Amino acid sequence: MDMGAILSILDATLRLSTPLLLACLAGLYSERAGIFDIGLEGKMLAAAFAAAAVAAVSGSAWIGLMAGMAVSVMTACLQGVAAITLKGNQLIAGVAINMLAAGLTTFLGQQWFHQGGRTPALGPDGRFGAIQLPFAAELSGVPILGPIYADLISGHYLLVYIAFAMVAVTAYVLYRTRFGLRLRAVGENPKAVDTAGISVNKLRFQAVLITGLLCGLAGAYFSIAQGSGFGNNMTAGKGYIALAALIFAKWKPVPAMFTCLLFGFLDALQIRLQSAELFGIEVPVQAIQALPYVLTVVLLAGFIGKAVGPKAGGVPYTKER
Repeated sequence: MDMGAILSILDATLRLSTPLLLACLAGLYSERAGIFDIGLEGKMLAAAFAAAAVAAVSGSAWIGLMAGMAVSVMTACLQGVAAITLKGNQLIAGVAINMLAAGLTTFLGQQWFHQGGRTPALGPDGRFGAIQLPFAAELSGVPILGPIYADLISGHYLLVYIAFAMVAVTAYVLYRTRFGLRLRAVGENPKAVDTAGISVNKLRFQAVLITGLLCGLAGAYFSIAQGSGFGNNMTAGKGYIALAALIFAKWKPVPAMFTCLLFGFLDALQIRLQSAELFGIEVPVQAIQALPYVLTVVLLAGFIGKAVGPKAGGVPYTKER
């Protein structure tokens, strides 16, 4: 395999791992605060639809992005009310969000645009374009380092750079700030946090809001960056893979990044391997497409060891009187 093919796969890896990484970091905040968030998929799907619908009407990718994040935050608040305020079952609340988003996006898309649940194709101003970093063209002729900078590091959407920057931001927030210390504490021992005079529910709502913002970025990436409009169920289970990546990374931001890159690499590889032959027999496309999902099951089943989440995860907190 030549250098160009390798760079092409790695370039696709970064693009395909971006929504996984944003969703994985989103889940990290809520789960570190003790909220099991299986609703990542629903929040991303709702954000993807809202971003594409508003971008199609307004003609602005930025307005679409803001709309996607706002809808995701509202969806996260709905889940927060059910799981935190009303102390409902967190897993059921997440499943309900996923089902609501799947049905409502298709229904609204059909009612508003009459294209089978899809939104109209977006023009150049309605979606984010690739960003060429400084001196990418000038350095492209430099052996080895030039193509890596010009073809691999440069030329991505803005949300790609934001996603990887959020890894450093999340690591700093969780391990170097008072808010991060309290957030981790409320997921491990909420009673101790409450005893210190800190509101457990307030901290958990703050975590859920951050989750909504990041899921909004992830969802918008699908429809107004990587894609040029919304399609039915376009997130295609990426929220569940992000949740699996979070467990595989044991709720830590940097391992989460590498895990998402691994899943992104397998996704990029399955695209390149379609129509490939094994021992002279053409491998079915469906088998190749299932590769990332099969790996998810295999890794979770036997290669991560004992993954112990936050001790208070999934348990509603009731303040003692």
